Amino acid sequence: MKKLNELFTDASSDVLIKDIKINSKEVEPGDLFVCTKGVTADRHDFIDDAIKRGASALVVSRKDIKRKVPTIHVEDTNKELPYLCAKFYDNPEKQMKMIGVTGTDGKTTVSTVIHTLIGDDICAYLGSNGRSCAKFQKETSNSTPDADKLYKYFHEFLEAGCKYVSFEASSEGFYRNRLVGIKFDVSVLTNITGDHLNIHKTMDNYIDCKCELFKTTKKDGYCILNKEDQYYERVRKSCQGKVLTYGEDETCDLQIISYHLKATGADIKFKYKNQEFTVESPLLGKFNVYNLAAAILSCICLGFDLENLLKKVKDIKIPGRQEVLKTNTPYTIMVDYAHTTNAVKNILEFVKTLDINRSIVVIGSAGQREIEKRPHMGKLVADNATHVIFTADDPRDEDPKQICQDMASDISGYDNYEVEVDRVKAVEKAVNMATDGDLILLLGKGCETEQKLKDGPIHYSDIETGYDAVKKRKKLEI
Repeated sequence: MKKLNELFTDASSDVLIKDIKINSKEVEPGDLFVCTKGVTADRHDFIDDAIKRGASALVVSRKDIKRKVPTIHVEDTNKELPYLCAKFYDNPEKQMKMIGVTGTDGKTTVSTVIHTLIGDDICAYLGSNGRSCAKFQKETSNSTPDADKLYKYFHEFLEAGCKYVSFEASSEGFYRNRLVGIKFDVSVLTNITGDHLNIHKTMDNYIDCKCELFKTTKKDGYCILNKEDQYYERVRKSCQGKVLTYGEDETCDLQIISYHLKATGADIKFKYKNQEFTVESPLLGKFNVYNLAAAILSCICLGFDLENLLKKVKDIKIPGRQEVLKTNTPYTIMVDYAHTTNAVKNILEFVKTLDINRSIVVIGSAGQREIEKRPHMGKLVADNATHVIFTADDPRDEDPKQICQDMASDISGYDNYEVEVDRVKAVEKAVNMATDGDLILLLGKGCETEQKLKDGPIHYSDIETGYDAVKKRKKLEI
């Protein structure tokens, strides 16, 4: 807790601030309410609600705002927020090593693997799968949370004894100024393909936001780049820290010499500083060979012993990423978060390497996101799967039936797809049609536990629904 005049030296009030909030619904007595501007909402419009809930002071950028509670006027509340939160929590980001991972795909995997290799007793994870360390595991609302939560989480990690934070530094996080002021010790690039263009509008804008991570890396820090990514040279030019690369090219600092993909993982041979080493990875697919390389090189940069790192590879587990449900059935159910075109393409290519009978894919597309990618993704899945069930993902304010129709718009002549808007029923259909040796892929939700609908979020889990569908089928078969 801090007094208002400790946070703002020109403030006349010494009212005690217990926490900082930007969502009026979350405000509790004693909180400081910061009126940021979101995509669809201006939090200045919710000031009275925040005061009603007990806000003890306000930070605003509109000059017309006058209330009885102490009010601080700033030029831009969005830009002010991260600096304010850092000050409130005594700059926890400066007391731990900051490891940021960006890319269209693989952010969760790489940041989680780093977290595992370093050890959850001293390294925290923050991203799509929540926030965790040895002492707790909790959910988060965004891959890269707003600054009021981000710095609170950093403070939690520091209090839990963490010395490192491995987290997903999304392009949207930079676009919305959530990461302003953070200096990274290690920054990692997985890949760049088109995504989130509903926010960034152009690929140039999207790449520029990715590059912000490397521009804000410390000069004595490290930038870990995928040398085979098509935008490698452009990203490299933005790097402030020492650039180290990974990939199959022999000039890479960490070279992927060879790999053998299996249904249970991959046998990989790496080369680092003229020393070759092999490792058996539990991660599936070629793309995860690269993800593991990125994580290992990041840990090496931080001074961790390579031999000890390799011993921990067997312990890697990424919830909701190629997660096979333990169903004891003659067919297999796999849950994966893949929702970008590239991620879906990668997992479908991986599935083709498996010895299976049929592939049955349940997939949707998020509402209020890139409409343009839906037909392409729909055709991609229909061309590479035996049967496809298009369903709702997170439709938000859009009509889920229309989203499914968008996905099927380029495959009107195909006979290997159907539409079932209700995602629970779609999963049940997939399970009920499965026969011996089939693989059911539930794509897009991973280990998320809610579905965002027009009237608000509801509880939903692909993992839970998959298990429930199997139980229902078994009861019918008795």
